[in-house]
Parts: sequence; structure tokens; C-alpha cells
Amino acid sequence: MEKNILIFLLLFCSGNIFSQQVEGTVLNAASGEPMASVAIKVADATTGTVSAEDGKFSLVVSRLPVRLEFSALGFVNKELTVRNAAEELTVYLFPEAEALSEIVLRSTIIPNELRQTPAAVSIISETDFERFDETNIVKVINTAPGVYVHQGALNTNKLSIRGIGARSQYSTNRVKAYFEEIPISTAEGETTLDDIDQSMIERAEIIKGPNSSVYGAGLGGVINLYAADADEDGTQASTRHTFGSFGLMKNTVKAAHASGSTNLVAAYNHLESDGFRENGDYERDSFTVHGRVSGSDNGTLSVLAQFTRLMAYIPSSLNRETLEHDPSSAAYTWGAAQGYESYDKGLFGLSYRHNFSDNFYNTTSIFMNFRDAYEPRPFDILKEEQVATGARTKFNFGIDLAGIETEFSVGSEIYREWYDTATFENLYEDFPGEGSVAGNSLSNNNQDRNYYNFFAQWNFAFSEAFQLETGVNLNTTKYKLTDLFNRDEVDQSGDYRFETILSPRMGAVYNVSENKSVYASISHGFSTPTVAETLTPEGQINTDLEPETGINYEVGFKGNWLNNQLYTEVALFSIQVENLLVAERVGQDQYIGRNAGKTDHNGIEFLLNYNFDLTRGIQARPYVNAAFNFFEFDEFTDDGIDYSGNKLPGVPERSITAGFDIFTDPGFNFHAVFQHQGEMPLDDANSGFNDNYNLLNLKASYNLNLPGGFETQFFGGVNNIFDEAYAASIIPNSVGFGGSAPRYYYPGNPRNYFGGVQLKYLF
Repeated sequence: MEKNILIFLLLFCSGNIFSQQVEGTVLNAASGEPMASVAIKVADATTGTVSAEDGKFSLVVSRLPVRLEFSALGFVNKELTVRNAAEELTVYLFPEAEALSEIVLRSTIIPNELRQTPAAVSIISETDFERFDETNIVKVINTAPGVYVHQGALNTNKLSIRGIGARSQYSTNRVKAYFEEIPISTAEGETTLDDIDQSMIERAEIIKGPNSSVYGAGLGGVINLYAADADEDGTQASTRHTFGSFGLMKNTVKAAHASGSTNLVAAYNHLESDGFRENGDYERDSFTVHGRVSGSDNGTLSVLAQFTRLMAYIPSSLNRETLEHDPSSAAYTWGAAQGYESYDKGLFGLSYRHNFSDNFYNTTSIFMNFRDAYEPRPFDILKEEQVATGARTKFNFGIDLAGIETEFSVGSEIYREWYDTATFENLYEDFPGEGSVAGNSLSNNNQDRNYYNFFAQWNFAFSEAFQLETGVNLNTTKYKLTDLFNRDEVDQSGDYRFETILSPRMGAVYNVSENKSVYASISHGFSTPTVAETLTPEGQINTDLEPETGINYEVGFKGNWLNNQLYTEVALFSIQVENLLVAERVGQDQYIGRNAGKTDHNGIEFLLNYNFDLTRGIQARPYVNAAFNFFEFDEFTDDGIDYSGNKLPGVPERSITAGFDIFTDPGFNFHAVFQHQGEMPLDDANSGFNDNYNLLNLKASYNLNLPGGFETQFFGGVNNIFDEAYAASIIPNSVGFGGSAPRYYYPGNPRNYFGGVQLKYLF
């Protein structure tokens, strides 16, 4: 009897010794709200529980470490390894494709669900990023309806939204971009997304057209990038290595840590490629840190820091004959000069959110960035130094007005930039085979650029079915130009200030049913000229140049179907642009700007995401994104020639992205992406068109959990599987010099392959 009692006590005690209680909270990654009724179970076992109304759960496990599985209807399943039961877990679940309408937008002045937002906003999710080879974030952005990216090379990309910015020659303007609320666009509106590595991005939100009161100058819209967080409590480290055609190599080393009050991610990336074309070598190193610390229930401090070093040669554009017969060659002068761009670039920002009450909070950010660049070109050598500082603050509060739920937000953004530029003779012709050699100084200018934005927005929820938004942005932009070059008789020095611009906006949403809504909006936007566009051929400031302005009219539908398995969006828009800024070519690869007329940007955008189970354990997600564009000059006369009624160059008549994703429980994923781009006018006269083209890209990956806390992924893919010959980018209104044909075209890469492996360790 005593022996039996002793055995029972030993078994009971041993059970208590080895049993552990795991506790935590499940949150919606899109909104930050607690999630109830989430199923939590031990992997390969029946032991489990569900989360309570406040998202909290408690689960007794037999031993540690243990692998837990989290699942909820409309959300991506998640697995994580728990090694220490002493710390309470915080688990984030991400909405699936068909739950897009439930995502709370972070880029709107007042956070709101996508379906309740009276604007066309494209979400680039983690799944979207996984479909491509991870060499350039713009490949993914190019799949959003209404967005088109000219992809000349890894370092030569320009982006337009709804045709705004399509006439830019070599860079993205008329579209602003922010990384964690910190501007990555210059004070004059130029944006480079190539420096942001995909490994640090969790999602992007693209506001199309002048549909936001928050961000000031950006007639085409705003791109907001949000950093990836550590996705589970504890510490983890990972390495990821990619190899591919044309000498492609990418290495990423990443570390992350999360606890109840801290979330920190740091990553180093090295990317290099020999390029498909001559004089196309590319090498980039970047280091990024992003983190958040919650000191109390009332405050959260965020930090973002990034440093990038780039060395990229430039093959430049080709004429039609060379495109068809020798697309891998570089433009002759760029090859002879061995032209390239190199720079060091840094970005730093601090943000603090303070909650005064449940309905009243403030978010304030300060930021600084710099760029030190050197670019030898056949016609000169450019040296640039740029430093910028700024701050943003925004107050949000909610109140009940006579039974109407009202939210109000007001804030401002201040940005100041110091920009020094100098040019030198390029003596490459005097030193054959040696590439670019700097000669005498040609110019030396200092620019002091400033802008101030003040914004406000009111949201009124008159009922559960009807909501109204009104907003306004007030902007003033000015700069000072100092000519430090004393070897000529031209003095470019001068001050210039654009008139203060008031941009109002109004939008309304009506829920026709629980999961379906219609919206309408009208908004005003503007884009200021760059400093280069304001200079005349004689080097003087053109004080008559005015900002482009436009009014956007839009109606649309957003809704779920088939028990939330199907999500659709349709948007019809019309943007009427006045004071169109035209880049007039005055020399080889040299342009000036002037106001020349009006354009009409009319179009239809469509999005469809569908999610269903093929069989038990195999899930399929087909999707279609499409845009049909009817962009033309309303009134436009250039050098006595009337182009009114002609199609706008630099943007395809239609863009269609279609594909499907396959996910299996064992960890195998497959992605197929088909892209069709319609024909595109090459110039204002519509004298020629870039041919339409079709691309098919495939990618597969396999995830495997290994003993000891290791996770691994093997992946590989093929781009342009049918080896389509096409121009991936054009230079609108290109002009030939010395009897040569115009160089409109940047050829796209032929069929190419990539593959790699990732190894992650959970401490």
C-alpha cells in the first residue's frame, strides 16, 4: 500500500515538474485589436484551447520547447516555438487575401478599415513580396492596379500612378513616398525606392491620386512603406542567400527580438549583379534597424535608421534597331565613358506616440537624411551633396457630437533640405579605355529648399451604413539658389516661392450590405517643379513656372462575396491636370521644364482576390489586378504644333497582372505571375508606340522545420519564362542628335533563373 502511494506521488510530482503553463495574447496584425476565438493547439497533438474576448489564452503543455499552431477564420495560420513559459507571448495574426477589407490602413490621417475608406488604396502584402526574386521592391509595386514602373535597370526605375509622373525622363516625381512616416522623397518631390530592401518591409500602402490630406505635394499619390516586426516573442537570427543569372548574388543577415514591451529588427543586405547588358554592373550594401519600445500604457517610442552604399554602372537607353538586334549592348557614349552612379545615403528618424486618453493621442516624429553622390555621364560629371531635416506631428481625437461619432485630426510637417551640386568636364574621349576623367569645373550651385504642410481631417459616422470624410491640406514651398561658379557671366542666384496652395478633399462611403460598400470622392492635388525644371537654357530661374494642379473625381466599390472567399474592388476615376509640366530636351540627356497645357486622366481599375481549398491541406489563391487607361492631352500646343487629343506618352493603355498562389500544409508554396502591358506612345505626337508584351514568372519554395529550433526554406524560380523580347522602360520624347536615331528604349531582361536558401534559428 505504501509503495503504491509512493509511486502515485512520484508520478504526480513529475507531472507537475514537467508540465508548463504558456500564456499570451493574440492580436490582429492589421489593426492591433485583440482577437477572440482563435484556436491554439500543440503541433501534431490534440491538446488545445481558444483565446478569450480580450485575446488572452492559457495552455498547459507537457514540456518545453513546444510548437504551437494558431488559426482563425479569415487569417493566415501561424506556428511558433515557445521555449520559455515565464514570458507572456504576444502573437500577431495577419488577414488573408479575402480579408483585405478588414485591414486597418495606417497611411490615412485617421485609421480606418480599407472597405470604409473612400479612396483607392492598394495593399502590398507579405504574400505579394514572396512572389518575386526579392532583388527590387518596385517589381512588386508594379503589380498594383493603376501603378506602372519603368524598370530600366536595378538602379534605373521611374514610377507613375494613374499616368501622373509618366512624362518624367529618368526618375520618379509627382509621387511621394514615406518609410514609417519618414519622407524618403526629396524636398522637390523626387523618389528613389531602389534603396529600400524587401527584407525589411512588412507591407506597403499605395494611395492613388491626390486622395490624402496628409502628405502635401504629390499629385500622383503616396506610397507608404512599413517595416517588418519580429513576428514572435524571443530572439531569432536568420541568413538568406540568393544566386541567379547574370551574376546575381544577394546575401541577407537578419536578427530580431520581441518581448512584451520591445520589438527590434536589424538587417544587413548585400546585392550584386553583372547585369544583362554591357556596363551594367551593380553592387549595393545596406544596413537597416527598426524598433519600438513601450515604456508604459501611454507611450511608445519608435526608431528607424538606414545606411546604403551603391555603385551601379549605367548602360543607358537604345534606339529601335539596337533594341531588336543587340539589346545587351550599352549606349555607345555611356559605354565609352563607363558611366555610373555611386552614393552613400542615410536615413534616421525617431517617433513617439503618447495616449492622453482612449480617444485622444499625439504622434510626433523627427527625421534626418543625407546623400553624397558622384555620377560620371558622357556630357559631364555630376557631384551632389544633400542633407535634410524635418518633423511631423499629428493629433487625433474622437468625440460624440449630438449622437454622431466624430473623429478629428490635425497636424503639420516641416521639411528643410540643403543641396549642393557641381558639374565638371568629362574627358573620357581624351583618355580612351580609361572611362570617365574629371576636367574643369562647369558649375557649382547651392540650393536651400523648404516646404511646410498643414493638414486637417474630419470623419463623421452618421450611421453604421454611412460615413463622411472631409479634409484640407495647406502647402507652401520655397527655395533659394546660390550660384558659386564665377567663371562665366551667368548668375543663377535667386529666391523663389510658389504661391500657397490649398487642397481640399471630400469623400463618402455607404455600406450597401454587411460586406459591401460604395464610395465617392473629389479631391485637389498639386506637384511643384524640380529645381532643374525651373532653370532656363541660359541658367536663369524661370519665375513664370507654376506647379501642376489637378482635381480627382472618383467612384468605386469594395466588397466580399461567397462567404468572404472572394474580395473585389472597382474604381472609376478622372483626374483633370492643369499647368502640365513638360520636359523639353535642349541637349543630349539634358532637359528643361515649362508649363504647356492640360491632360485628362480617365481610367478604370479592377482587383479580384479569391481563396479556396483545392483539397484538404492545399489552398489556392487566384487573383487579377487590371487597369484600363484613357489618358490624353486636353489642350496642348508645343512649338506651334497642336497635340490636343493625342494619347499621353510613357504609360500603357492597359496593364493586367494575373496569377495564383498554392499553399500546402507541409510547407510547399508555388507562385505564378502573368503580366501584360499594352502598347505605349513614345512621344507627344504619337508617331510611334512601344509594343505590348507578356511576361510569366514562376517561383516555388519549401519550408522545413528542423530539430533544435532551426527553420529552413529552399526556393527557386524563373523570370520571363517564355524569353519575351521587350522594352521594360522608355524615355518619352527622346530626340536623336547628329543624325542618330532617338534612343527611346531600355531592354528588359531575357529569361533568367534564381534560387537560394534561408536558415533561421529561434533562441
